[in-house]
Amino acid sequence: MSLFKARDWWSTVLGEKEEFDQGCLCLADVDNTGNGQDKIIVGSFMGYLRIFNPHPVKTGDGAQAEDLLLEVHLRDPILQVEVGKFVSGTEMLHLAVLHSRKLCVYSVSGTLGNVEHGNQYQIKLMYEHNLQRTACNMTYGSFGGVKGRDLICIQSMDGMLMVFEQESYAFGRFLPGSLLPGPLAYSSRTDSFITVSSCRQVESYKYQVLAFATDADRRQETEQQKLGSGKRLVVDWTLNIGEQALDICIVSFNQSASSVFVLGERNFFCLKDNGQIRFMKKLDCSPSCFLPYCSVSEGTINTLIGNHNNMLHIYQDVTLKWATQLPHIPVAVRVGCLHDLKGVIVTLSDDGHLQCSYLGTDPSLFQAPKVESRELHYDELDIELQELQKIIKDVNKSQGIWPMTEREDDLKVSVMVSPNFDSVSQATDVEVGTDLVPSVTVKVTLQNRLVLQKAKLSVYVQPPLILTCDQFTFEFMGIPRVIQCKFRLPLKLICLPGQPSKTASHKLTIDTNKSPVSLLSLFPGFASQSEDDQVNVMGFRFLGGSRVTLLASKTSQRYRIQSEQFEDLWLITNELIIRLQEYFEKQGIKDFACSFSGSMPLQEYFELIDHHFELRINGEKLEELLSERAVQFRAIQRRLLTRFKDKTPAPLQHLDTLLDGTYKQVIALADAVEENQDNLFQSFTKLRSATHLVILLIRLWQKLSPDQVAILEAAFLPLQQDTQELGWEETVDAAISHLLKTCLSKSSKEQALNLSSQLNIPKDTSRLKKHITLLCDRLAKGGRLCLSTDAAAPQTMVMPGGCTTIPESDLEERSIEQDSTELFTNHKHLIVETPMPEVSPLQGVSE
Repeated sequence: MSLFKARDWWSTVLGEKEEFDQGCLCLADVDNTGNGQDKIIVGSFMGYLRIFNPHPVKTGDGAQAEDLLLEVHLRDPILQVEVGKFVSGTEMLHLAVLHSRKLCVYSVSGTLGNVEHGNQYQIKLMYEHNLQRTACNMTYGSFGGVKGRDLICIQSMDGMLMVFEQESYAFGRFLPGSLLPGPLAYSSRTDSFITVSSCRQVESYKYQVLAFATDADRRQETEQQKLGSGKRLVVDWTLNIGEQALDICIVSFNQSASSVFVLGERNFFCLKDNGQIRFMKKLDCSPSCFLPYCSVSEGTINTLIGNHNNMLHIYQDVTLKWATQLPHIPVAVRVGCLHDLKGVIVTLSDDGHLQCSYLGTDPSLFQAPKVESRELHYDELDIELQELQKIIKDVNKSQGIWPMTEREDDLKVSVMVSPNFDSVSQATDVEVGTDLVPSVTVKVTLQNRLVLQKAKLSVYVQPPLILTCDQFTFEFMGIPRVIQCKFRLPLKLICLPGQPSKTASHKLTIDTNKSPVSLLSLFPGFASQSEDDQVNVMGFRFLGGSRVTLLASKTSQRYRIQSEQFEDLWLITNELIIRLQEYFEKQGIKDFACSFSGSMPLQEYFELIDHHFELRINGEKLEELLSERAVQFRAIQRRLLTRFKDKTPAPLQHLDTLLDGTYKQVIALADAVEENQDNLFQSFTKLRSATHLVILLIRLWQKLSPDQVAILEAAFLPLQQDTQELGWEETVDAAISHLLKTCLSKSSKEQALNLSSQLNIPKDTSRLKKHITLLCDRLAKGGRLCLSTDAAAPQTMVMPGGCTTIPESDLEERSIEQDSTELFTNHKHLIVETPMPEVSPLQGVSE
């Protein structure tokens, strides 16, 4: 940050929500008054052309009505404005305006009025050229050494240079190998055009070579070139700068010497006429614009460089002479003479902040006023502090951090999900395999009683669901507060009707206390209505191909869910329980309950944990190997660079072959890292689904309250996304260990144990799996989850059978594992395969 700020001489804001770029600002005596006073010409991408002549009464005044000489809407976006001798038969200055498909040349004139503010300015179209190609930028000058007039050269988006000799079109030439257009400038001393190509090298083309080269009506080589007629366009000189250029300027010391200035993304370069580097300067901040101009010192050049830190640096060659702070990020900077004040710096931001400033040495420093010293009574302060702490403690115990009164009325969030899918899917990936991915519109309504401050709405859905927009910001005023609202999306968004499967690797059974309900009533639209209106079997197919089968017993109060993939069971099981509860609530039945009496599927759950952990370890190894190959690649590059710079040629000793092989290894490893990250994301999504299923089964098994389920979800699902630095395994292990040492502990000795404050990736998953097993063991023996340590202490005294203590060594862990296997036996299926005559066989589905 600079101590000195740019002294504001005159400033204004142009329009509303208009955009500007480096070519939109120009300073010149455009109305040909001849008094040496410049006018400020500004064009915007919205098509507005404005001409200013600032006359501030005192320094720092804003724009007055009479400062704006002219404002006209040209409809087409203005890419660049320049002033020069563009009309034949006169040496008067005219205004050239470049649009995307048109070049217009205007004369600007003023008419004196009869009153003080009655001067009228107008523009008159002298001529225009309709362009066949979309324009990018332009430059002008006395091409070919003509006297008393300026010619215009326009560069198109496809790399063609179009030269206009005032009212007539001269010729067009394609630059060889052009991919993307770069900045363009004309050097009058060498009569050449200088640009920076997409190959990141400065290129110079002689005007005479362009004029006599073969006409470029199209990019393909013409028949005349094949036969040898015409001249081929060749470059005069090139210089590789290794980065993309933002702008080019030509500055002449005198008639015998000139310099080419190139502003790059990290450096700015000063080149001689023949392309040799005079000097270069590495910039500390990302530049946004620059303007070189002749210095008062002989043989030196001053350069104004604006950057994205709201700073304007003034360099004399490579030496920083001054740094000043601007109120905005400049995209264009010019220096001119305004109102008899020479050297006024004019800057323009991309959102229309136009400022005329000068460099000053009077810093705006804030000096804090002196405070009267008084004697401090520490005893009284201690008493007051204790009273305040007591008040804060009482408030927290009674009503929490935020006041409960009227809190919910300040802001209400409601969500409505559209019952129908969008007619045109908004999904980024329209197809998954052979399935079309649908999208649904969700309407979120905010109702506020009080005026709020910058309300921020965040929407989150579980992977693999995605949102078109997940962040919204509303500008209000008020106090900060957080309100949450949860909503359900339609099942058909990711699930389609499918054929029921007769066999499955994973099955589970949910018991209820009410008679079975027809699946057609629970899942309308997923099966055709039968004659007896009783559907007891239904198939679901997820987008991507996975299938789940749901069966309802005709005689007993049980439902079976089965699938080939363990993680696919959760969504249908959860939907079944929710829809059963909603169904019986509509019937007026309030004592409906679900339960799970099978064995906990820990073995299948542990397999998913191991697969996820294996991908994390594999990703860590691949990144380490990629880092090693990158270091090797840079070392070989340094060796080759040293050989190339050596004046005495020496053999490469196969360094080029080694460089090529290392490069291929780096690319292959980068592809492997990316593939592993995709697999890790899919594995984490499957692990989250399986974790939801385990939490659901524990809730039904132990009949946990909503508060206890929330504690389990916070422990097992702490992360929204998985990273190498902070992964699921170590985070969940720390959370479960905390529960085992607090609310599920056996003695106060366990509660006194401290957990490690640093989370690192474990060597394996054995400790995590033992802690999960131990958690289920203690819940089975009567343990209950809570967050208050006061409530946990008396509860642990009445736990039946006594809970096993947390192991302090591997021997103790092995003994606990042996004890726990009696309760949690590993099964391939989630339930014991007992005959279920009350469930209709799948063979009858086709009937």
